[in-house]
Amino acid sequence: MSPSRPALLALALACLLPSLANAATPYRSPQQILDASPASDWRTPDPANLLYLNLDGGRVTIELAPAFAPRHVANIQTLAGEHFWDGESIYRAQDNFVVQFGDADADDAAKAKPLGSAQRKLRAEFERDSKGLKISVLPDRDGWADQTGFVDGFPVGQDRQAGKAWLAHCYGMLGAGRNNEEDSSIGAELYVVTGQSPRQLDRNITVVGRVLQGMELLSALPRGPAPMGFYADAAQRTPIRSIQRASDVPASERPPLQVLRTDSKTFADTVEARRNRVDDFYKRPAGHIDLCNIPVPVR
Repeated sequence: MSPSRPALLALALACLLPSLANAATPYRSPQQILDASPASDWRTPDPANLLYLNLDGGRVTIELAPAFAPRHVANIQTLAGEHFWDGESIYRAQDNFVVQFGDADADDAAKAKPLGSAQRKLRAEFERDSKGLKISVLPDRDGWADQTGFVDGFPVGQDRQAGKAWLAHCYGMLGAGRNNEEDSSIGAELYVVTGQSPRQLDRNITVVGRVLQGMELLSALPRGPAPMGFYADAAQRTPIRSIQRASDVPASERPPLQVLRTDSKTFADTVEARRNRVDDFYKRPAGHIDLCNIPVPVR
């Protein structure tokens, strides 16, 4: 039996009501969404995965990503525990690209700093098996990956057909410098992305973490000369007081930090608010957002 006209009208209204309700919902800015977020949508980073890069100007807090680069992260933790970087420097600041730090003489066998008990050779960790990863997927297309999203606060790309995932080179990401050989990085020379996201480096360099706080201490450093930004004068380098594992610092001396969970409704709502901004300033909502244009809030 065909439905009656009143029944069809009722069905049509039922389908329309959610849209009307959404249209009537006032726009909330990302900050308003964060201000209303429940405590359960935030996480406290594991101190075993945190590094403190201590400079004369302040502290840069870094979260490592052992789920993506376990061998490099283990080596970095060993180097930090043995004070490898204490007294070294930031010796490169390339405009719109990266700052790099470690032993500026690492390529000179006669001058290179001893590595202590750290590994001298590691396999590259450009990508990992995506099986078992819980990726908070973004709705928009990406020019560098089949699919993008976040895992535990880290921006990732994914090739679903190959079953591979990798950390993306977004602003603030931490990578392990290498030579031309893909297995030539060990985590002793590190860089932080300070310019427009160089996504062409994805799956070409091992990415090991990201900066949680203190990016302004790196992004505002004086640029080195072209073409690569290596300071010609050693006096221009930025001294590193120390790089510490947070787990080696008494709990009472660790700054209390919380990171918004990227698998939370609050995060999803802030992403959507950025995709479709309709406040007084924005006249045309974009309806699109890029992976590297999504900041993961830290408080």
